[in-house]
Amino acid sequence: MRPPRLAVRAVLIHQDRLLLVNAYSGNQSDLWCAPGGGVERGSSLPDNLKREIFEETGLRIDVGAPCLVNEFHNPDDGFHQVEVFFRCQLVSGALSDDWKDPERVVTERRWFAAPDLADIRLKPDSLPDIAFKGGIYYDPLERIVR
Repeated sequence: MRPPRLAVRAVLIHQDRLLLVNAYSGNQSDLWCAPGGGVERGSSLPDNLKREIFEETGLRIDVGAPCLVNEFHNPDDGFHQVEVFFRCQLVSGALSDDWKDPERVVTERRWFAAPDLADIRLKPDSLPDIAFKGGIYYDPLERIVR
């Protein structure tokens, strides 16, 4: 059995909009999520998050306090991921259509106002509340969705 994968994600609000990414190439899914990714050994969670955000978006951020722990799994293949979400602030940069994720995982990146979140599929379900209402949350283990 594989151990759970640890990942970090950013709750980044700028001008009253939340940054989300779609990480499915070729229109495989319309699911949006907070930017971030897997943790590399020997690097702190905030340093991992700064690296991931820059790779996926070209933005530079400051990492604040944790605000969510989220878990999902696929019982069919044993995959299990634990994600720690952090409140972040934009330091520099702007989204650009010509920015390319070097790992080619993120295919779209976009800012969403709170009302727009009702019109898209996103995970975790608690993300709008976390982003726009504050607090600290735990999303219990759920089956992975695509």
